[in-house]
Amino acid sequence: MSDIREWPRIAVVGAGAVGGYFGGMFARAGAPTVFIGRKHFADAVSSKGLVLDKLHGQERITATATVEMSAVRDCSLILFCVKANDTLATATQMASFVRPDATVVCLQNGVDNADQVRAAANVAAVPAAVYVAVSVPEPGRVKHLARGDLIIGPPSERTTHLADLFGRAGIQCRVSDNIEGELWVKLLRNCALNAISALGHVRYGEIARNADAKQLMTRIVDEVLAVARAARVVLPGVHDRESGMAAAMELATQMSDALSSTAQDLNRGRQTEIDALNGYIARRGTELGVPVPVNHALFTLVKLAEQKAVIS
Repeated sequence: MSDIREWPRIAVVGAGAVGGYFGGMFARAGAPTVFIGRKHFADAVSSKGLVLDKLHGQERITATATVEMSAVRDCSLILFCVKANDTLATATQMASFVRPDATVVCLQNGVDNADQVRAAANVAAVPAAVYVAVSVPEPGRVKHLARGDLIIGPPSERTTHLADLFGRAGIQCRVSDNIEGELWVKLLRNCALNAISALGHVRYGEIARNADAKQLMTRIVDEVLAVARAARVVLPGVHDRESGMAAAMELATQMSDALSSTAQDLNRGRQTEIDALNGYIARRGTELGVPVPVNHALFTLVKLAEQKAVIS
C-alpha cells in the first residue's frame, strides 16, 4: 500500500448493503476486490456481477465473491462490514488467514468494533464512522439512497493513505483527531432514530416530521449525552440537547427516504444491532450510574420484536 497509484488487494468481509456499496465503489474504480458474504449474495455476484443501483442509474460490475474467509489471505486492505454483534466471532475466524501487515477498516455501527478486531486478530484496525443509506433489495443488487461518506482516525500515515485510497475510489473520507467522539456522534444519531424507525415502521423523514417522535428523540439524546459526559467522551460539535437534536435531525433530513438498518433487519427476520446502539447506552449507563430509562425501553422493545421476527 505504499504507492497510491497501485491498488491494494481488497477483501470485503460481511458483504451486504454497506460492504456491497463501498466494495462496489472500489471494484468499479478498478481495485482487485473480493466479496466474502452469505451464499446467496456470493452466488448472485459470481454469476451475474454486482449491481450498483444509484440515483443516476444502475451499473453492473464484474466481481469475485465467495463464502470462504480464506479469501482474505492475499489482501492488504480489509473492509470489515459484519453486524456489530458478529465482530468478535468473525475477527477470530479471520485471524488465521489475515496478513500481519494488513489494515482492517471497521465500517460498522457501534463504538468499540476496532478494539475487538485488534484483540481477536492482532491486526491494525481502523475505526470508521460511516454515513450511507443503502439496502439490498435482492441478492447481488445494492440500492444506494443517500450519502456514502466516512470519517476515520486518528491521524497517522496509515489513515492519511487510507483516506487517499477511498477518495480515489470516489468515496469521501475525512481523517479526524477525535475519532472516538465521531463514533459517538454516529451512535447518538443511531440511538435517536433507528429504534423509532424499526418499531414505528417509518422512514427517517417521517420521524423528522412528527412532533411526538421528536419529543421522544430529545429524551434519547439527553440520555446519550449524559452517558458520554460520564464516560468523558467529547462529541465534536455536540455539547447539549439542541446541538444533539440538530445532529440527529440533519441525518434524518439527509436520509429522509431511508429505513433504519434496524428496521430492515426486523423486516427480514434477522438479528439487529440494537445491542450496540441503545443497548450499549443502557449497559454503559448502568456501569456509570447514569439513568437511561428511554434507551433501555427502546432496547427492550426492539429485542422483543427481534425475537418474534427471527422465530417467525
